[in-house]
Amino acid sequence: MARLSHLLRVDLGAETASREPIPERWLDRYVGGKGLGARYLFEELDPGTDPMGSDNALLFIVGPLTGRTPGEPRYAAITKSPLTGAFLDSYSGGEFAGALAGALGDCLGVLVTGRADEPMALTIEDGEATLEPTDAWGADAAATAGAFDGRVACIGPAGENRVSYATIAADGGDHHAGRGGAGAVMGAKRLKAVVARGQRPTEDSDLREIYEERFVDDETGRWQAASETLESVDFADAVGALATRGWQENRFDGIEGIGIEAARGAATGRESEGAIPGGFTVPTPDGESVPRGATQMTLGAGLGIDEFDAVAALGAQCDRFGIDVISAGSAVAWAIRASEAGLIERDLAFGDRDAARELLAEIATRTTPLGEALADGVERASATFGGEDFVPAIKGMELPAYDPRGARSMALAYATSDRGGCHRRARPIEDEPFSHWSDDERVERVIAEQNRRSVLWSLIVDDFVGDSFADLGAAWLSELGYDLSPADLATLGERVWTLTRLFNVREGLDREADRVPAPLTESAADGESIDPEEFEGLLDRYYAARGWDERGRPILRTLERLELASLDGGDGA
Repeated sequence: MARLSHLLRVDLGAETASREPIPERWLDRYVGGKGLGARYLFEELDPGTDPMGSDNALLFIVGPLTGRTPGEPRYAAITKSPLTGAFLDSYSGGEFAGALAGALGDCLGVLVTGRADEPMALTIEDGEATLEPTDAWGADAAATAGAFDGRVACIGPAGENRVSYATIAADGGDHHAGRGGAGAVMGAKRLKAVVARGQRPTEDSDLREIYEERFVDDETGRWQAASETLESVDFADAVGALATRGWQENRFDGIEGIGIEAARGAATGRESEGAIPGGFTVPTPDGESVPRGATQMTLGAGLGIDEFDAVAALGAQCDRFGIDVISAGSAVAWAIRASEAGLIERDLAFGDRDAARELLAEIATRTTPLGEALADGVERASATFGGEDFVPAIKGMELPAYDPRGARSMALAYATSDRGGCHRRARPIEDEPFSHWSDDERVERVIAEQNRRSVLWSLIVDDFVGDSFADLGAAWLSELGYDLSPADLATLGERVWTLTRLFNVREGLDREADRVPAPLTESAADGESIDPEEFEGLLDRYYAARGWDERGRPILRTLERLELASLDGGDGA
């Protein structure tokens, strides 16, 4: 089987679309997904490019394994983040991702540049791209999905209004490329929707059954089948790591009302059936919704709301607006604390679902001064009003509700994440509360997970199914014509992580951006906190292990080993 070897390039300003071959050396060194997208972004953008400007690039990209492996097919949206100013890769599963992989033909993705004069829809079919005006501007994610023939990824009102953490919503809002604001980039480009008309790739290989059985028997597979991500809220509460009521507590006294048992009681079914079921579907006033762990943690415990139906309804509202539940929930939590402290003139309180719903709408539409301020993120709002120590953000991205004050490895994972305060790059908090790790062990674990994720997101495979890929997918890639050993793929992961670091350093994000924000250096409810000096020592160990200098910049020897040294010259890597 021939490798996927082309890219579609779309210029919205010129209203043109073309096909181009991907350089062979890029395919060899980056494969697809995150790796290839990062290489294109590094090549396409000048330092200091405005994320909301026409010169920013937005890639919709798959990998050679998208749709072939068990679990959900996935795609990546890759761009420069309007929330952080850093590299952004955001992933979404579901029907659109499978249709996109089939619609692209022999292409791995589509790279979108420019800005349209009027709202446009981009259609991908049979390896070709076409543009046409659309009158769907103003519609929410669910209505937009119903306006086109095909599977749809689109923006809602939040993206149209360039909320800095707007999502790209797929399948009517059931799935999102959620964090970092890729939806705002679409809105700035006046690209309302991407329509994919294709079928998920089929796979005749015996490996599919082998990998599925392996995953079903894996600890992660058993956990996903039983609980999907919704059990995360119960776990975080049990270990004292659930950020509650605006990061003021680390356990939630209303956990029974929003956790996994409440979800099972409310659920009407699962997204998909079989060995690898999807999330729980629940009814809400806005239609069926699929709440994830982040929904219950951030919009539930984070806002002091202890009723599952109310939290699910807030999540569904965010889904239709096309807004990231973690950043949006953090913004509301910050506003409540700012209200209590007298920093803003607004009567807000934890546990008030109606006030939360109203404020979420103001953020998504930028219709009030407070909504306008919060639409640019907590860090920027607190710079205007104060309250910098209320809700933590790293590189401008609000942290999810896993409180790292009792797990320094998680603080390191947050601080060094290439897209900001993200828990998906590494989740050592799942193990550290039960272990006694040295700082060297903390560093080793975080780096290993970051590299592994970079491999799996370059292929691209279902996040959870990928946990059981002992060979990092080498056997499957071999059947598709790739000559990459597990050792080669391990190097690929390190190369991709280092490349995104180079992108961020070029944007001025080095050691200072890897800081621990103020709320994490203060005492949590159980007396735990992160000592800044101790954390600086942990960061020194991390940089040394990565082969970076004391400011967090990859050194020449590291770049040469990873075949990245020629990037500054514009050729070779």
